[in-house]
Amino acid sequence: MSDSYWSEQPFRFGVVVGGLQAAGQWTAIARRIEAAGFATLLVPDNLQGPAPLIAAAAAAAATSTLRVGTFVAVAGLRSPRTLAWEASTVQAVSQGRFELGLGLGRPQADSEAEQLGVQLGPIGARVEQLRAVLAAVRELPTSNRPPVLIAAGGPRMLRLAGEQADIVALGTSLTATTEDLAEAAGAVRWAARDRPRPPELGANLMLAGDAEPPAWVREHLGVEPEKLRAAGAAAVLPGSPAQMADTLLRRREQTGISYVTGGMHLIDALAPVVERLAGR
Repeated sequence: MSDSYWSEQPFRFGVVVGGLQAAGQWTAIARRIEAAGFATLLVPDNLQGPAPLIAAAAAAAATSTLRVGTFVAVAGLRSPRTLAWEASTVQAVSQGRFELGLGLGRPQADSEAEQLGVQLGPIGARVEQLRAVLAAVRELPTSNRPPVLIAAGGPRMLRLAGEQADIVALGTSLTATTEDLAEAAGAVRWAARDRPRPPELGANLMLAGDAEPPAWVREHLGVEPEKLRAAGAAAVLPGSPAQMADTLLRRREQTGISYVTGGMHLIDALAPVVERLAGR
């Protein structure tokens, strides 16, 4: 597959919505995201937020064009067939607007799994659990089989994602530069070199525009935004809407990344960018 394939992929944008405080306003949030032109509402898989597949189904029911997804479901937290069954249900009730995001779990996933009576095991076991989920999804009827996103950072996961995912969320570190993203994307593209339809490439933003982030965002980052900006972190997208759009266009040319996601705190900053780039 030529490099031009990825550099010509149309942009789309997603919003990651977490936190139990959002649950009571769920349908309003979903409609706001849809009205702002974003393509997807994405739900994390952690005990600090709503159950992701249930929340995704509710968001789909409250909207008409918005896609919904998990970002990302921890592969070992549910049995492979259970997760595939639930994913096929959301795909059906949303009329094909669901994306099953899968990953190995955040550092806190072990303790959260224990609270649910589950043992995730070492990384190798988690990779095999993810493979088992992929196999279970492949067994679903085509009409109820959602596209699969895999969050990948290390070499083994980047290779697996390149070989099997429909969408790859590049899980590089918070301080990763565009060059680091390009390296990770290159590993995915190499693994996907023989596929007739290679995966879409995505990356997550933590900061956008020049306004100071809310205090809770600064606390969540664990590092001062100024340090991220000084390091040239790709998770920071500074400037005016026009400047941000230009940066994403250059980044797509360099890396092939066309799917851009970020938290709810970025909706207002990114909405003008979405208007400029979505579908282009």
